[in-house]
Amino acid sequence: MSVSAQPRLRAPDDGGDDLSKLRVVPARHPWRWVGIVAVLVLLAQFVNGLATNPGWDWPTFARYFTAESILRAVGLTLELTAYGTAIGFALGIVLALMRLSHSRFLSGVSWAYIWAFRSIPLIVQLLFWFNISYLYQELDFGIPFGPSFFGIDTKDLISPMGAAVLGLGLHQAAYAAEIVRSGIISVDHGQLEAAAALGIPKSRQLRRIILPQAMRSILPNAANEVISLFKGTSIVSVVAIGELFYQVQVIYGRNARVVALLMVATVWYIVLTTLLSIVQHYVEKHYAKGATRDKGGWKWAR
Repeated sequence: MSVSAQPRLRAPDDGGDDLSKLRVVPARHPWRWVGIVAVLVLLAQFVNGLATNPGWDWPTFARYFTAESILRAVGLTLELTAYGTAIGFALGIVLALMRLSHSRFLSGVSWAYIWAFRSIPLIVQLLFWFNISYLYQELDFGIPFGPSFFGIDTKDLISPMGAAVLGLGLHQAAYAAEIVRSGIISVDHGQLEAAAALGIPKSRQLRRIILPQAMRSILPNAANEVISLFKGTSIVSVVAIGELFYQVQVIYGRNARVVALLMVATVWYIVLTTLLSIVQHYVEKHYAKGATRDKGGWKWAR
């Protein structure tokens, strides 16, 4: 004998099932407001300290922010960034293609280069190139392992500026190669198979199919590397290059206004990094066309 309980049916309530009469109450987040208030209090204290603490020495900051020596140093910093980026990504693309090559020799050479230059700190590389004349006093041009036709003194060929550009470019190439390689392999392999089936040459596949799609993955990481390189140019001060940080050090070494001069460098770095970020946004927006339903490409990330 089995007993089964039948569910009790509830009589319909007049108007009780009318959802339009229900009052919608937004979810409450009390701890979120506590966090907002705490952050605002800390931010207000920081701003008040900037405005009232005489240690920041804002008059000295205003006097040197647009000084001629500082502006020249900013220009040199941008010049180093441009040279390092151009050399780094030009060589990085070659290294990425070598790494993806079916030739084990080319792939091995590329892997060894990336491994070596990512393992050695940038400051060590800069000092090595700056002192390369201790190893090789003269650079000879001629037949390998045979007679040389002419030679150039290494110290005349590689100046401090040349050592800085060479060090930054070769160091950047190792990271650029991995960025480009990751972007290329992110493209769906079916795209290559379809292009091969249509008889499109490999060089055209790379230019018209692979790279335009890979740029969506390459650009965010590449822009971060450019910004890191821009800030990393401060390391070249070890070889006495008059970029922004070096020039700031020279000035506060004379007048002892350390904090104010460091703020000059800080604000310049923030301003120029912000401009680079804006350029990055519009370049990403251009290459995102067709990848989203939004006609303008990607929107600003929240």
